[in-house]
Amino acid sequence: MLHYAVVFLVIALIAALFGFGGIAAGAVGIAKILFFVFVIMAVVTFVLSLLKRG
Repeated sequence: MLHYAVVFLVIALIAALFGFGGIAAGAVGIAKILFFVFVIMAVVTFVLSLLKRG
């Protein structure tokens, strides 16, 4: 499950690069939304993996 958290974090960082860096000017809004969605998913899976271990 920790693997999924890392994957979601990487996807969120890529979306942040496009959304906040101005690389994809036409899709800035979508990239920012995807960033926040994948950050939330990464945090949730990270917390669930910690709870599953303990």
